[in-house]
Order: sequence, then structure tokens, then C-alpha cells
Amino acid sequence: MNPKTVLKPSRRSASMLAALAGVVALSGVNTTSAPAAQAQSRESGVLPTVVLVHGAFGDASIWNAVITRLRHDGYPVVAPANPLRGLASDSDYIESFLKSVKGPVVLVGHSYGGTVISDAAAGNPEVKALVYIASFVPEKGESFTEVGAEFPGATLASAVDAVPFPLPGGGTGTDLYVQKDKFHDAFAADVPESVTNLMAATQRPLAASALADKATETAWKTIPSWDLVTTEDKAIAPDEQRFMAARAHSHTVEIKSSHAVLISHPDAVTHLIRQAARSTAR
Repeated sequence: MNPKTVLKPSRRSASMLAALAGVVALSGVNTTSAPAAQAQSRESGVLPTVVLVHGAFGDASIWNAVITRLRHDGYPVVAPANPLRGLASDSDYIESFLKSVKGPVVLVGHSYGGTVISDAAAGNPEVKALVYIASFVPEKGESFTEVGAEFPGATLASAVDAVPFPLPGGGTGTDLYVQKDKFHDAFAADVPESVTNLMAATQRPLAASALADKATETAWKTIPSWDLVTTEDKAIAPDEQRFMAARAHSHTVEIKSSHAVLISHPDAVTHLIRQAARSTAR
């Protein structure tokens, strides 16, 4: 048998490979990072599980593009539902969820989710890195509202409607929703309106009381952290993000993006998470 005949692909197999390459290119998946993840796996024996915690006015699906990229690299990924009922109960829920995850964890929070992970990760030796994405990174005793008042520029608050709901023990609570006609400009200005229209219709509200809840733990003081600052953000002012990232001594990257950077720039978000994950192998 002629070796050249064996090694030379047939016309049909060549066309199939070309078609497959086209599918990968169209999917937008970054294939260059897979060797890095595989190298980490060989070095440490296990890749950390990436746990993604969403913030207000969204749900776990906001991470879809990031999940696709991380899974392509071989990372185990989970994105639990953040209840959005209040800092204490939300943190307790995520803390409990983390106990079900085996092995090292990279814990990632977006927006209000940053507050939750700062509390939930405290005292958990399996959480090796924290990643804050367009996020609130509170000091002990701080509330979202208090810190935001020191850094003007965010306009999301003026685009929110209050909707009452009955509390389980009696009384009435208040849910906050972003007005549908303002959702695009206030939350995700660099995302196509065809997408933000769906996001606005399916948004999950935040209990208004959560904005005044004070942080009780600061996991970022003992766990290495990374922070992606979004410079076109109208939900958390960029200067507020910079202040909190600097205070936490986070490895910080800035990107020209709206608050919905997970959707508009999933490659940048994924890249930062990979950096944090690689640190766990050292």
C-alpha cells in the first residue's frame, strides 16, 4: 500500500473537515484556549469547577455564551439560580449549593451576584478564586445603596418599577423590575434590541430590601480575586467598580461594555475566568 495514499485525505473527507471547521468558526467558540486548560489538567490533576452566580434582572441563562466557551475548554460549569430575595438568604442558598460541588471551585458573580459570592465563599476552603464581573464588591457593613451614592453616574435606578408582593409571614414586600422600554439603554446598550426585548420580558426581579442589606462577610480578603470593570456601565458606575476592585486588590481588567458584558463580550469574560482558574493549579 502506498503511504501517500493512506495519509492523503479523500476529497470527501477533506470537504467534511472544511465544513466542520466552518461550523466551529461560526459558533464563535475560541479553540485556542483548550490546550491551556488541558495543560492545567495535567499539572494539577483536576480542573476547578466554575460556579457562575447571576445578579438582578436576569437568570442563569445570562451566562450561556460563557458556559459554552468554558465547557469547550473542558471546565465543569454550573450556574445555580440566585433567589434574589435578600442578601442573607441568597448567600445562604449559594453557600449551601457550594457544598454539593466536589473539588476546587472558581466562584464568579455578576452585578449583585458579587455581593452574594463575597458572603457565600467565606470560610470555604474549596473556593480558590473569586471573579467579579461588572460587580459589586462590598466591605463588611456596606450596602449596595450606600456605596452607590458616593459614585454618581449610574442611571438604572431611574428606569426601575416597584411591584408589591405578599411576604410569606404576612405583610408586603417590593420587587424591582427594569421598565421594558428602558431595559436596553439602562442595562444592555451594546446588545441587540432583539435580544434585550426578550431579556426584559423574562427578567427576574430583585427584592428592594436587598439593596439596603449590609454585607456580613468579605471573602475577597482571604481569597484571590479578579475583576472585570465595564466602562460604559449604567447600573454600577465605572468609578465605583474601580474603587471596589482596587480595595479588594483584585487583578483588574477594563473593557468598554455595558452592564451586560456576559452577553456582549463573552470572550473577555471567559478569558478572565480562565486566568483565575489557572491560578488554582499553582
